[in-house]
Amino acid sequence: MEDPQVLQKKLYFLLEQLQNMARDLPPKYQMRLPYELLSNLANCLLNETVFEIVKGLLEIQHVTEQHLYQQRLQFINSKKIQEQEILKQYEHNTDKKIEQLQKFMILQKDELKAFDMNLVLQLDQKVADQQQILEKAGVPGFYLTKNPLEIKVQMHLLDFLLRLSRMSVPI
Repeated sequence: MEDPQVLQKKLYFLLEQLQNMARDLPPKYQMRLPYELLSNLANCLLNETVFEIVKGLLEIQHVTEQHLYQQRLQFINSKKIQEQEILKQYEHNTDKKIEQLQKFMILQKDELKAFDMNLVLQLDQKVADQQQILEKAGVPGFYLTKNPLEIKVQMHLLDFLLRLSRMSVPI
């Protein structure tokens, strides 16, 4: 149990930092971060567990993004190999080679678009997972939403939390 005066100093510090960070945002985001939300968030951050949760989510996100990026590179590489096979298969028939390459390019474009859409859906699911984890942890400002503006506000809040986690709180 920490001394109530130390907790109060810590709370004031966290709230002041959150207010300063919020002030630096464009007005359309500032409007969505009222004093009450920042105050509740500062209060929630007295429990260091929230910082650990956010750091863990960030690590998971980085690993996921790297994995999806590698999947995309493998997909593109497999398409390059298929293209080389077409070039080799029709090396003596220029007309057929051009025809097959044109078909392949159209198909490849559609397949890459579908592949990328799948990656975006996986990233969207990661966002939803993060929102639910933070909501269940009782972190103010986090709830399940697909609204781009609200997601951007949550991204700013996550940035605030990461920045605060790197600060030393004066006692």
